[in-house]
Amino acid sequence: MEELKRIVLDQETDEDRVAGISLRPQSLTDFVGQHDLVDNIRVAVEAARQRKEPLEHVLFSGPPGLGKTSLAHIIAHEMKARITVTSGPAIERAGDFIGILTNLGEGDVLFIDEIHRMSKTVEEFLYPAMENYKIDFIVDKGPYAKTINFNLKPFTLIGATTRSGLLATPLRDRFGLSYHLDFYPAEELAVIVANSAGKLGIGLEVGAALEIARRSRGTPRIANRLLRRVRDYSQVKTGQAGISVAVVEKSMGTLKIDREGLDDLDRRILKLILRDYNGGPVGIEALSATMNEEADTIVDVVEPYLLKSGFLRRTSRGREITEKTRKHLCS
Repeated sequence: MEELKRIVLDQETDEDRVAGISLRPQSLTDFVGQHDLVDNIRVAVEAARQRKEPLEHVLFSGPPGLGKTSLAHIIAHEMKARITVTSGPAIERAGDFIGILTNLGEGDVLFIDEIHRMSKTVEEFLYPAMENYKIDFIVDKGPYAKTINFNLKPFTLIGATTRSGLLATPLRDRFGLSYHLDFYPAEELAVIVANSAGKLGIGLEVGAALEIARRSRGTPRIANRLLRRVRDYSQVKTGQAGISVAVVEKSMGTLKIDREGLDDLDRRILKLILRDYNGGPVGIEALSATMNEEADTIVDVVEPYLLKSGFLRRTSRGREITEKTRKHLCS
């Protein structure tokens, strides 16, 4: 499908995962942006270290690619703790979870990505582990059933979710610390791009970092991905490793990403609302049918940035484009 090929898609790819290991900040000092959140984490971590206790359970929510996984690794590093990483869909049965929990040492960090996608059975199995550091496992059935109690060592659970509304209230309430990550301004993304360029050994003009940042949809993951694509373009088309503003503009032209970070799919949806529905409002089902795209794809993949950046407005009657969109499409 078309959306899976988009360079501005914020879902993590295998390339992002490999590159992210070397580009990931190692400490709270190195982390760019989200200042209030970082300050609060710094206080909580320092307080836990002074008391020589594990950090309270932490929940990070927000769109993909903003640094939830990086913050989990940073917390483990700051607490000098070992981190175990898994994801909600990977834990299919409660029995699969026992080995993970019983192997955690005191103060260790367990990071569960996409925690909202855990099964209900596993989720309920997690409640006593989070609250009392105990798990109860039932073996056999009927009159032969018996409960085996496991005492766990105190640990910190860090959950990450892109759909916090799908978390059950009992699970959400068991997190002592809850933080929401928001999109980054272009100035902060430019700093991230410059830092990543330094780690990758890429020569980068100051203005070039800002040009990449403007097209990154407020997301560090996309910024780093665009930086790698511009590096490839510069290497092949100019034979140079350095990146100038002109090279960024030419590279983005070939990728069809404009200065607002919109690609062909974004513009196609906005133009369709403008042309076929006179700017809206239009219901998501009608839009989905006209676009021949799944409604969930439009809601989860396309809309968040368009809504955040003011190109689209969601009303009780449907989706409407804004005056900003009209000016952008006509420019």
